[in-house]
Amino acid sequence: MTGFVRLGLVFPPALPPESIRSVAASAEAAGLDDFWVSEDCFKESAVASAVVALAATERVRVGIGLLPVPLRSVAQAAMEFATIDRLFPGRFAGGIGHGVQAWMGQAGVRAEAPLTLLREFATALRRLLDGEEVSVSGRYVVLDEVALAYPPLEPAPLLIGAAGPRSLAAAGELGTGTLLSLGLDVAAVRESTAATLATADPGHEVMASLIVATGPNARARVDSDLGSYGIPGGPDVGAAGDARAIADRMLELAAAGVTGINVQPCADEPNVRAFARFLGSEVRPLLHG
Repeated sequence: MTGFVRLGLVFPPALPPESIRSVAASAEAAGLDDFWVSEDCFKESAVASAVVALAATERVRVGIGLLPVPLRSVAQAAMEFATIDRLFPGRFAGGIGHGVQAWMGQAGVRAEAPLTLLREFATALRRLLDGEEVSVSGRYVVLDEVALAYPPLEPAPLLIGAAGPRSLAAAGELGTGTLLSLGLDVAAVRESTAATLATADPGHEVMASLIVATGPNARARVDSDLGSYGIPGGPDVGAAGDARAIADRMLELAAAGVTGINVQPCADEPNVRAFARFLGSEVRPLLHG
């Protein structure tokens, strides 16, 4: 199959945090590769959510997609990521990004130069997770002989959320993977993938996010969810329909160069656990067949 590797479920931001355990367990039972949590303001903590999901599962990889860097110091993020990685070796993927600027403004941490902050943060974070002692005096990140006492035992994944050309290039250069924006059509995914891989090392992950619905009114539900993010809907964005239609869209994304797809159920999905089973039992076999 053309490049497709991983299929993951995104924990729906519409659900309360007490649902994380059962939804993560459902993703694992369904045979999915990944379970993704996020830190949409002002909902669940991504770090706490990831730990709960990892503790509730045994095999599935749990990723943060993503942690907004203006909300934390890089030393704090490094301690959090390293601790999780050592508690659950090989099963955690940390993700960072500059965050939704309106939310950062609400929190009083909006940066004048978001990409500069992301670059400084990602560079320092990678070095800290690699066990280095870091001293740096940047526009946003300042460290004085900081080193983790307990860095990851093996090189830790660090995925970076990116949208524009400069951010995509930075994600390829600074991360082990790139998290693409929600709501991209196949052509935009192909263009974004090429932009990030142009600066990346071999083996760089490219993860696409996809809102998916099946059953009655699936297309209207996907378009409604996209609209809640300010993204125009339409047949070329997201995936709607039966297992074959959804798998075909995923295969198009795989052919566009992504190495994995993070599936986000619609906010009105009545049974997320059954949705996870649908992905694992009906969609996944069509991808690997």
